[in-house]
Amino acid sequence: MLIRKCLLLCSVLVSHTLIAQTTLVNNVNGYTMNSDRQLVQFNALQFTGGRIDRIFQQGDQLPDDDTINVVDGEGKTMLPGLIDAHGHVLNYGLSLLRVDMTGTRSEREAAERVLAFQQANPGLQWIQGRGWNQVLWDSNEFPNAATLDAAGDTPMWFSRIDGHAGWANRAAMALAGVDATTPDPDGGMIMRDSEGRPTGTFVNNAMRYITQHIPSPSVEDQKLALRSSLLALAAEGLTSVHDAGVSSMTLQAYKELLEEGPLPIRVYAMLAGLDTQLAERLAEGHFMSDDTTFVVRSVKISADGALGSRGAYLNEDYADMPGHRGLLQITPERLTQLMSQSMESGFQVNVHAIGDGANMMVMDNYEALIQTTNSAQQRHRIEHAQVLRYEDILRFSQLGVIPSMQGMHATSDKNMAQDRLGEVRIHGAYAWRKLLDAGAIIANGSDFPVEPANPFFGLHASITRQDHDNQPPGGWFPEESMTPEEALISFTLDAAYAAHQEADLGSLEPGKLADFILIEQDIFTIDPSLIWQTEVAQTWVGGQRITP
Repeated sequence: MLIRKCLLLCSVLVSHTLIAQTTLVNNVNGYTMNSDRQLVQFNALQFTGGRIDRIFQQGDQLPDDDTINVVDGEGKTMLPGLIDAHGHVLNYGLSLLRVDMTGTRSEREAAERVLAFQQANPGLQWIQGRGWNQVLWDSNEFPNAATLDAAGDTPMWFSRIDGHAGWANRAAMALAGVDATTPDPDGGMIMRDSEGRPTGTFVNNAMRYITQHIPSPSVEDQKLALRSSLLALAAEGLTSVHDAGVSSMTLQAYKELLEEGPLPIRVYAMLAGLDTQLAERLAEGHFMSDDTTFVVRSVKISADGALGSRGAYLNEDYADMPGHRGLLQITPERLTQLMSQSMESGFQVNVHAIGDGANMMVMDNYEALIQTTNSAQQRHRIEHAQVLRYEDILRFSQLGVIPSMQGMHATSDKNMAQDRLGEVRIHGAYAWRKLLDAGAIIANGSDFPVEPANPFFGLHASITRQDHDNQPPGGWFPEESMTPEEALISFTLDAAYAAHQEADLGSLEPGKLADFILIEQDIFTIDPSLIWQTEVAQTWVGGQRITP
């Protein structure tokens, strides 16, 4: 009831019907980029009806007009609204209502959180959650179903932090009929003990054995989760997000929310490539809401899994698991077919690829299909682009393909990435500087809820290549770091470019939409090690203040 009351109140706060009144936000320490992508400072911003009229720099005369609504920026730093180029809005909203295992240091600690949640929420049909990462546990071992027994016999399912593995209890496995005779599916693996019995961990496509038995959230459930998610993201300083993989049902939920008014922040939605109704969605063509807060013109396809669960598809064996090269989520033939179908329908194609084998396969497809479909103008993307051959680093710029990367992935993966890849391949991993120097345009993001949604965590990681404890000293492969200006551009102008929105978003220039944030710290003058601690004071979308 408390959540519903909050959402009702927030929906009133964010009902941003644009009124053609001129507003001046003055007394700010503003930063934006000009047409040459150079940093520009200013001290006031004027907008009318949701679009920017002008910015005022030092020495410019401010307007003296009683009809203008003047807002005192109180000396805070103003930035263009930050854009997360890869997140999962529904899952983030649902995660706010589920067990959060992020940051647990042991399997036992994770199970204790489950027990506390179960005691606080009795009567649930299923207990779900996410966020565990065995690499950070003392044991460094995948979890076991038996550890969850103390929390009761309600079926349980908890996704690994990267979403490419899951942990079930015995009740869930019994409900799904999973036992020692259950085979590993194509593109998936069941972790087993020495006698072949499932231990409770399922990787990639094997997760479907369990997840197909979990009741799906209704459209109303999804609407509640989406609105909760978007408001939480606004509080983090995000004014736009690219939602990576939206089903037909979630698309319906978004459109029903739009009937109630503009979305709190902008959403650039990618259709889920494996949605059973993809052909129908493609036939409907592109979609943009009248208020421009919701756009559909891209498709998300997953080629492989994640590095942490050894599901990323590599060209050669894992350094720490001889004989294993990872897993493809779909067959190469199906991947090519989906990419071609989407391109021919006039949609941007955004393919999840983490391993160098998956990235090479996707790049080979782009090299052939972009030409045959004449779709270079769609600005196709690779989501994550984590482990790359040097040849493929060069192909991003050559083919006009955008690497949509996440700064936090490098600092989260640094404890295991080199173990997985070895001494040579690691130099093509999380290779932001190599990509930038080769002429690629990087769209930055977080992959929330895999990583925290806070964009200042991503800015910090991109600049310092360090975690929040300033480790390792000097940064992890610091030669791949971005400058502060490059990092900001990757979360603004270049993220907007990756969504065909750079004419309206990404910088604070006359004619563009008045999407901006006010923050307490100046990220260009504080010690870079402190950027992750930046506090957001206000978030504005289309000239309307979204956060209190």
